[in-house]
Amino acid sequence: MISEPLRPTFRLLSDSFLGKIVDEAYELLAKHGVYVENASALRIFLDGGAREDMLSKRVLIPRTLVERALASSPRVIAMADSPGKLSHEVGGDHVHFDPGSAALRIFDHETQSERKPVTRDLVRFHSLVDRLENFHFQSSGLISTDVPDEIADAYRIFIALQYCSKPIVTGLFLAESYKPMLEMLAAVRGGTQSLREKPLAIFDACPSPPLKWSNLTAQSVIDCALAGIPSEFVSMPLTGATSPVTIAGALVQLTAENLSGIVLAQLTRAGTPVIFGGSPASFDMRTANAPMGAMETMMIDSAYSQIGKSLGLPTHAYMSLSDSKCVDTQAGLETGMGAVLAALAGINVVSGGGMMNFESTQSLEKLAIDNEICGMAYRLIQGIAQRDEPIALNLFDDLDPETGFFTHPHTLQWFQVEHRYPKLMDRGNYEQWEDAGKPSLADRASAQVKELLGTEDKAVVSEDLRKELESIMSSYGKRFGLAKLPTLE
Repeated sequence: MISEPLRPTFRLLSDSFLGKIVDEAYELLAKHGVYVENASALRIFLDGGAREDMLSKRVLIPRTLVERALASSPRVIAMADSPGKLSHEVGGDHVHFDPGSAALRIFDHETQSERKPVTRDLVRFHSLVDRLENFHFQSSGLISTDVPDEIADAYRIFIALQYCSKPIVTGLFLAESYKPMLEMLAAVRGGTQSLREKPLAIFDACPSPPLKWSNLTAQSVIDCALAGIPSEFVSMPLTGATSPVTIAGALVQLTAENLSGIVLAQLTRAGTPVIFGGSPASFDMRTANAPMGAMETMMIDSAYSQIGKSLGLPTHAYMSLSDSKCVDTQAGLETGMGAVLAALAGINVVSGGGMMNFESTQSLEKLAIDNEICGMAYRLIQGIAQRDEPIALNLFDDLDPETGFFTHPHTLQWFQVEHRYPKLMDRGNYEQWEDAGKPSLADRASAQVKELLGTEDKAVVSEDLRKELESIMSSYGKRFGLAKLPTLE
């Protein structure tokens, strides 16, 4: 009898400790509540059974209301690519990597320095993500500086939808941007009903720590719920700065913030898809920075994912990224550790590929390297399979002692299934590396990026659809003084 492979996993919280964290999060919402800036969100909370503390002006949410919201939240979300054919399940232990979002700068390999991105960089970024097989989703990864700030969020998705067919993780800078973004998504999907049935985008919604919903973020949750678009809650406690300093204390706050967002989404429309997530950090008291590559940050991520799973929810985390300022050893170390831990924890949406410098910088070379790292993480969680019965005993019956297993039919049958062969990792000997000019991993990644992108960026949508997207974007851009959209090619 052939055994099923054991999927390797790990847990940081005992059942009793996890239960205590969740119980305190429930009590925190009932006793201290959340501050809600948005008038519509406030009314939704109050009409749904929460109450307002008139002294503190905070919304107090009873446990029964949270439990009802959890009961109506889908356990699995089926995301589909722009043609509507490829579906990725977000839930259970399915793991999907995507690049980090909203980088302010791009790292230029040729100059070894950061610069501000422009339209051309966005086109290349999304074209590359479309070709990197281990990123199941894309993200609105760069903010273009050659368009007005007021349209930057809508412009990111305008480029993304044209040059990458994968589902997109995105979000809002301005509430007004939601309408053109929804119009573009619906245009690609073929209507708002089709978009509801086959979600193409996940919208990040970031509560402001501690325990606050801004006017913008609350409105995003409401709008997405009405359209059936998944909201991914990105809670961002910074230990000792915007949350309790202990990891467990930060987990209580993060859980409460996520649960309050889930209540808002489900009260708006029961059954709306939601994702339990975050981008917390172990705040560095020496530098006053929020390191994403810190082990404690990864521990918070892995632990809250365990909490989200215990509640039956899809999960998200910002992992597989680095605080390094260039594509170096630190970048590989922090990214690799994060990707492996995220995969072992079974986090469903893992954001951060390509990112450096505290979520502020994207690198195409690092993105290519991270694609290999993600592939290794996928291989790890496949586990060790029994391919034959018996496992190997019969393979020694007619073994040629001169050739060993090199030419054995069993080797030819299984070597490409059982083993991954990364394209970028140097597995040659020293002489081969020397003969190649002693290239670094970043150099090899740069060459791969150039090869994958070639000389021409090709849109993944039809010309008619491109014109429809351009019409939507142009109309929105003119509201903010943009007479003509930048040239894309």
